[in-house]
Amino acid sequence: MLAWILQTTTRLIAGLGSATLGALQGLGKRALFVWAVIPALPYSVWRIRLLMKQIYFAGVLSLPIILTAGLFVGMVLGLQGHHILTTYNSEEAVGTMTALSLIRELGPVVAALLFAGRAGSALTAEVGLMKSTEQLSALEMMAVDPMKFVIAPRILASIIALPMLAMIFIATGIFGGYVVAVGWLGVDDGAFWAQMSEQVDWYDDVINGLVKAVVFAILIAIIALYEGYESVPTSEGVSHATTRSVVHASLVVLGVDFILTSLMFT
Repeated sequence: MLAWILQTTTRLIAGLGSATLGALQGLGKRALFVWAVIPALPYSVWRIRLLMKQIYFAGVLSLPIILTAGLFVGMVLGLQGHHILTTYNSEEAVGTMTALSLIRELGPVVAALLFAGRAGSALTAEVGLMKSTEQLSALEMMAVDPMKFVIAPRILASIIALPMLAMIFIATGIFGGYVVAVGWLGVDDGAFWAQMSEQVDWYDDVINGLVKAVVFAILIAIIALYEGYESVPTSEGVSHATTRSVVHASLVVLGVDFILTSLMFT
């Protein structure tokens, strides 16, 4: 019995140690990946055509899902906010509640989650396919750095696209809340906009929301491109990398959102 307990304990410790070493190794690989990408970012600024192509791929093609989700999220916020605020005879504040909820939290976070699911997964699959078909190796043989030509433009495009998508999401959500609160539930039009303009602060709310969107864009792009760049060069490996990309990016966005919120609003 004692020998079995010792053997089981040894296996558990060995498994824990192996998992810890694997996590540290993965963290080190990601750090080296970021370290290699940073010097390549300035070169992508001058590749205007490639950068615009990636902005179109990551940003413009994500507009339909951003617009649709933003509209319905704003409508739900207007409906729920009116229902809650009516209890306190403050239904005129539904515009403020809708705007602050979208600008501070829901806009950057939901837009980032949608971006990770649509553009992030596509970036992982694209780079993973380039690796599996040896296009990255061909670039290296032609003395073309894949970090400068493939990775850096996509990261910079994500940094440009996601904050714009978040602002579009917020504007569409506020419009959806306005349609429900004013057009359907009868909230005064002037009170809706007046209280919103009084309570929403440019620096504390709008700028902080933009900072969140930029941070989320950097994290999503790095995770998505790293998973594609380090994927196993098979169809199964690319599919697993795409799944990991969406899961990891979504969890990181939610975790970092808590950290940023605690730093910004406490």
